[in-house]
This record gives sequence, structure tokens and C-alpha cells, in this order.
Amino acid sequence: MSPTLNSDSQFIIKAPASLPNKASIVCGMSVYKNDNVEWVQQALESVINQTVAPDLYMIVIDGEVSDCIFDYLLKAAQTYPNVVIVQGLKNQGLSTCMNYIIDSTIALHPKYFFRMDADDICVPTRFEKQIAFLDANPEVDVLGSALWEVDEYGNRAGIRRLPLTHAKLLLAFSRRCPINHPTVAIRYSVFSRGHRYLTNMLNTQDYFFWIALAKDGCKFANVKEPLLHFRRINGFYKRRGRGKSVNEFKARLLAMNSLKQKSLQNYCYALFVLVLRMMPSWIIKVAYKADRFILGLNKRN
Repeated sequence: MSPTLNSDSQFIIKAPASLPNKASIVCGMSVYKNDNVEWVQQALESVINQTVAPDLYMIVIDGEVSDCIFDYLLKAAQTYPNVVIVQGLKNQGLSTCMNYIIDSTIALHPKYFFRMDADDICVPTRFEKQIAFLDANPEVDVLGSALWEVDEYGNRAGIRRLPLTHAKLLLAFSRRCPINHPTVAIRYSVFSRGHRYLTNMLNTQDYFFWIALAKDGCKFANVKEPLLHFRRINGFYKRRGRGKSVNEFKARLLAMNSLKQKSLQNYCYALFVLVLRMMPSWIIKVAYKADRFILGLNKRN
């Protein structure tokens, strides 16, 4: 197969010249203009050096990036046979990038799709442990995990835990997104049923995606052990913005309607969080730490 250009999505395979004929484990990641090349390198190497590495690690350059990032990624594709670099001719967002990877690989009949972000670091056994869980629990379609929150220098700031079982995850949808998106592994059977990320969403796309899957009967779970280092960098508490806060509010309302979880308590909670998101960043920081503490108290649920 020669490098291909999708006229609608405007993606072209840069390196190597073709995809493999078969892949059981696929990992998808997108890279952006303002990403840090050192963090991109750490993210990539943490996937490559997994105890069970992906058969195909497809990285989409979503629009323009710095020369150092571009050159590093092309060199990585030359060094590691399972790395494929795709160039997006313009920035189109995470959902479009992930959908391109899914659509490009589904004919290879993969079993699992792993998400990765360009500023995070996988624990070396992440893929091995999530695959073992999915193999042992065939009813689970979407599997996340707890994660370590780290600062710019990689120092651990705490653990972000979420409910473990499908029943408790389902109840959580009206209150919060109960899956840490960068930790997720999804069965390709979910995509074979026609599900894709929502391309009209510039943020919160994972929350809406999980709600759609839950409504369709997909089963969720989380691994108790933290399997990813997530960078909680300076400005983390400011990044949500008004648009993201409103989208999260809409997602909570959608969850209540789609999953039959309407209640006065859930509506009040959604409104409270919406108002809180509009507060100064220091207030958001305190609330975030309190929420993480409460989740930690429920970590055995």
C-alpha cells in the first residue's frame, strides 16, 4: 500500500510507506503545534517500551508542528517498525484524528484500541495489564484505569481514582466523566457497531462518547492500579474555559436523559459544577483536590 490521502479528512501517511496487513493491538495518538518535544518523546517511548507493545502505533500530526517534533516523529518511524506517522494537512481536532485511525485500521481486524496523549507517560505494564483484564472479562467493552497526576518535572502529585465496576460507573455518568480518557482501551467490536468520536466537539468529546456507548449497552470498567502518568501542568485549572464548562454541563444533562438518571440532586449538582467552573482558578483548584479526595475514599467501590 502506498501513502494515501483521504480527500475528506485530508490525512496522508508520511512514514513508513504502508500499514501492516494485520494488527491485534492498535494505539492512537495525536500531536499538536504547542506540544513539548521532550514530552512527546517520553510518551512515545513509554508506549514502545511496553511489556506488551502495540502491533501498530499510529501518530497523527494534527496540522502544523515544530520542526523538532516533526523530525523526531519521522525518525521514530524509521527506528520502530510498529510506528506509523500520519500528517494532517490542517488542524481538525482529536475526534477527527482518532476516527481516522479507527477507520484506517478496522480492516486489519484489530482486537483492542488504546488511547495515548502526547504529554503523558504510560506505566511499562499498562498494555499488558489492561489486555489481561479484557481477556478475563469479555463482557467489558471499555476499560480505563486510575492515573498518577504529575507536574512538569514528572513529580507525582497524587492519584486520580474512579469507580471500578460497570454498575458504579453507570451511576457516575450524571455527575462526572467516570473514565480517564488517556488511560482507555476499547474493543474494536465497539467500532464495528458503528460508534465513533463526535467530530463536532472540540472538547469533552470523550464524555459524550462514553454516554453514547453506555446508552447502547456497552460495559465499562476501571483498573484500580494507576497505569498512566498524567501531566497536571501550570494552568491546568484554567484550561477548561467557559466552552468546556458548558459542554460538561450539557453532557451531564444528556447522561440524565439518556441513562434515565433524572433527579433533583443530579440537576443541582450539574448547576453547582457549572457555576464553580466560572470561579477563579484557585477556587477550582481547591474543589478539584476535594473531589479527588472524595474519589480516593471510594476507591474500593
